[in-house]
Amino acid sequence: MSSDTLSVTDNRTGRTYTLPITANAILATDLRQIVGPDQTELLSFDPALRNTATCRSAITFLDGKSGTLCHRGYTIEDLATHGSYLEVAYLILEGELPNQGQLDAWQHELGRHALIHEYVKRFIDGFRYDAPPMGTLMSTVAALSTFYPDAAHVDDPAIRRRQILRLLGQVPTLAAFAHRKRNGLPFVYPDLELSYVGNFLSMMFRMTELRYEPDPVIERALDVLFLLHADHEQACSTTTMRCVGSAKTDPYSSAAAATAALYGRFHDEAYEAVIAMLVKIGGPEGVPAFVAEAARTASEPPGFGHRVYRTYDPRARILREHATKVFAVTGQPQIFETALALEAAAAKDAYFIEQALYPTVDFYETIIYHAIGFPPEMFPVLFAIPRFVGWAAQWNEMMSDPQHRTYRPRQLYTGPAARPYLPLTERT
Repeated sequence: MSSDTLSVTDNRTGRTYTLPITANAILATDLRQIVGPDQTELLSFDPALRNTATCRSAITFLDGKSGTLCHRGYTIEDLATHGSYLEVAYLILEGELPNQGQLDAWQHELGRHALIHEYVKRFIDGFRYDAPPMGTLMSTVAALSTFYPDAAHVDDPAIRRRQILRLLGQVPTLAAFAHRKRNGLPFVYPDLELSYVGNFLSMMFRMTELRYEPDPVIERALDVLFLLHADHEQACSTTTMRCVGSAKTDPYSSAAAATAALYGRFHDEAYEAVIAMLVKIGGPEGVPAFVAEAARTASEPPGFGHRVYRTYDPRARILREHATKVFAVTGQPQIFETALALEAAAAKDAYFIEQALYPTVDFYETIIYHAIGFPPEMFPVLFAIPRFVGWAAQWNEMMSDPQHRTYRPRQLYTGPAARPYLPLTERT
């Protein structure tokens, strides 16, 4: 018998089954051969898919135990130290890092798609004056499918790539316009002589100056933040992108669904909760009491403890280093001193160590966004903008996979058994 197999004995029937193991996984469909006394096939039950692989992917590798994150074989540390967001975006989509000529062409292609249709601008104008930017972005991305009907031809690789370029080029514009709309400011059109991130900063913050010149430290910090969020394996939003896209749905509608998944309370509340927590602590002197109270109540403070990482989030370590550079320009907020003191105390506390409560990427990026001047309602949008490339790459990879099928999970029915229908007059 091959060693790459799993032997399963069904104690209900006494039968033993041999299941092949491939890439350290068994096929859930192989369980169908295990039939119980009632002649029903065996199912695997995995709420929230916490231990189920739903696809094969060559894009991102994540190991939560060791704190490893790689894109196409390159560690996130190397990419953040030496690369840029556009390089990583190209890598995620194309499979290899670009040379200079490819990078220049890539930036030109995205810049060419940065301008949005004037009727899309009218669509944004139609939202209520105080509409949350994330909701505006989500809805407008979905509406793009009506502006580009060719996007429905998802089996054509050339058409798929065209939509991806449109999506990545226009999302920063849509996001910035959503912010300006909420704040009653005139829209600022793209400046294609600036970098991808510099152009976004211009559309966000330009006021009366003839031309916006982003501070290079702020621009680099935001570029790294975008790079760190480009893809994160099969997160909820990414799985949503694949699930919706598996029905051969166009990338705009699929990406809108992924945006909705990202807009959930776990991300929306995490950012504001981190700031509120640090303000409430009051300063480094309040950290010991806060840590002791967290241990006493067995609570999980905002910004600590990741659902995947059981050690330090590698992205948080990178951001901690960039934070000091940003604050040299913006001034260091007091909450950063509190954050450093909290991290140091947590690293020595038995409860935090036992529960693997290490800082997540939300912890430091929230402080950086706050210092740069982004309003809290833009924090989830800033998470979403760079993630569109990961969603697009995952969607495109799935469309190219000959084994891909429309998502259709099973369920364990827990309702009533079959029963007769009673006429309305007989029901008590």
